[in-house]
Amino acid sequence: MQLHQLRYFVAVAEVRHFTQAADLVGITQPSLSKQIHALETDLGAPLFERVRGNISLTAAGEVLLPLAKRILADVDTATREVQELVGLRRGRVRLGATPSLATSLAPPVLRRFRDAHPTIDLRVEEGGSQDLVRDLLRGDLDLALIIMPAQGIDPGLRADPILRESLVVASVEQLPAAMPTGRLLITDLRDQPMVMFREGYDLRDATLQACRAAGFEPTVAVDGGEMDAVLSFVEAGLGVALVPGIARRPGVRFTRLAPPGVTRTIAVARRRDVVPTHAGRELRRILLDYVRDATAEGQLPAGVEPLA
Repeated sequence: MQLHQLRYFVAVAEVRHFTQAADLVGITQPSLSKQIHALETDLGAPLFERVRGNISLTAAGEVLLPLAKRILADVDTATREVQELVGLRRGRVRLGATPSLATSLAPPVLRRFRDAHPTIDLRVEEGGSQDLVRDLLRGDLDLALIIMPAQGIDPGLRADPILRESLVVASVEQLPAAMPTGRLLITDLRDQPMVMFREGYDLRDATLQACRAAGFEPTVAVDGGEMDAVLSFVEAGLGVALVPGIARRPGVRFTRLAPPGVTRTIAVARRRDVVPTHAGRELRRILLDYVRDATAEGQLPAGVEPLA
């Protein structure tokens, strides 16, 4: 098994077409097919099923794909690390963040990083925490700003908590059940139609857990949105939603919950078995410095407290 064979295998698996994969990796289609056949021979199992021009992974191919991606990601990391050590000063950082964090915490942190290291390539991926954890484990991300799940993080990752954030109720108007203090109880949402985030979002799990802990199942008005869509549905009057306290949208009212409320823990995560590059370590350092500075200057949004 050779690295170039794994690269060819991943290319075919991603585009499901031998000719297109050959174009992507810069070789001829017969050469690529020959290398894939050699890899299958070495492994003792076919990796692709070819039926009427359609390419699909076999069971062996499904097993190999995440492992091949991880191996190639580790090789890329090693290459960048050596390049930095010999003074090339080139590098890449791939940061994942949930949509709310991508529009609130990430921008000032990335601005600091860009000012200090203008030659480093920055790439940002938005997604739900479950999606980001998957991408970290696959080697598609170097760092990710995720929400710590109640059941704990995957053992293949290291996650360092940095902030605790309170969730608020997003609605069009002040809800009738609001207390004199202007706050709500979770039980006040019992009879309210609710807008739910799609599968893979920690906010969906947090909403369901909070409602069930209060003794009721939420009445779902719309199911399956992402952050912008959820806030748009709330603005249209379709229902209410539990959202991060840092969320903002004209035309939407955000009401805090009475203690104990609902909180979530924001963490910076990376793969445990991969040594981070210099650039990745520097981005993490700048992130923690920003949190400390924002805390000292009173710049953290209401309902957000530091943990780092």
